[in-house]
Amino acid sequence: MKLGVMNPVLNSYKFEDALSYLHSLGVDCIEIGAGGYPGNAHLKPEELIGNPEKIKEYKALLEKYEITISAISCHGNPLHPTKEIAEKFHNEFKNAILAAEALGVDTVIGFSGCPGDCEESKNPNWVTCAWPNEYGDILKWQWEEKIIPYWKDMAEFAKAHGIKKIAFEMHPGFAVYNPETLLKLRAAVGDIIGANFDPSHLFWQGIDPAAAIVALKGAIYHFHAKDTIIDRRNTEINGVLDTKSYGDLAGRSWQFRTVGYGHGKEVWNNIISALKLTGYDGAISIEHEDALMSPTEGLEKAVSFLKEVLIYQSSGDMWWI
Repeated sequence: MKLGVMNPVLNSYKFEDALSYLHSLGVDCIEIGAGGYPGNAHLKPEELIGNPEKIKEYKALLEKYEITISAISCHGNPLHPTKEIAEKFHNEFKNAILAAEALGVDTVIGFSGCPGDCEESKNPNWVTCAWPNEYGDILKWQWEEKIIPYWKDMAEFAKAHGIKKIAFEMHPGFAVYNPETLLKLRAAVGDIIGANFDPSHLFWQGIDPAAAIVALKGAIYHFHAKDTIIDRRNTEINGVLDTKSYGDLAGRSWQFRTVGYGHGKEVWNNIISALKLTGYDGAISIEHEDALMSPTEGLEKAVSFLKEVLIYQSSGDMWWI
């Protein structure tokens, strides 16, 4: 396994300064935003695409600090029912693919997106229950008319440009938000579709990440190291479907935390062991979104914690038998 970092936490740094800092922490790889919600502070695709000299300079910086790219990220909603918004996210995702091709990266990360409930919608409609029955009708329309056709087309575009893995972050608010919906889209589109497995979005849904990893064996293409703490009192009163601001730290049912501050070492040992058991040996990419810690403190604590739980070496033969 390789210890990595998702770069937005360091967007205030110049790219070389960010690489130098990560190198000093012993980080092996970086996941770089190239548009969408992560932004493009460290990778502007239009500056690289078709520019061999810029590509060479970019790669040279990575080599200088002994850091590889684990994936190119472009989280957005290309299925947004407002045409202008959808087109913006769509074009950014296509450019992220082209940038990945230019840099020799075969994995791109994003969200599945969420359409509206009909052709006249202005905003996404994320369906969370089966009744009244019209919700089922909405889901059927979304998947058959929007989600599957769009990603079939994008999968072909990605394959034509050297991309082997489109890794979706399973995130509530979008069509793919748990293992079942991830596997549904994968079955419809093909095995280019897989998961960017982020436990933080699963913890608060009541999902056991280790069990979900086993269920997704062979379909995990990238991994985010981010934690969530559940406020038991607030959850017992209001449940986990919490629409309060992330800034309402005391009032929310759950909060994102740096790894180790939501769940302890035993939980993370089980997660990493499940990844190893199912054959995943790629990047463990820290996504720091802890409102109680500064970017550097949270990142450094996560690096220290994960160095203790990651499994770096092959087990080899069963020497004890």
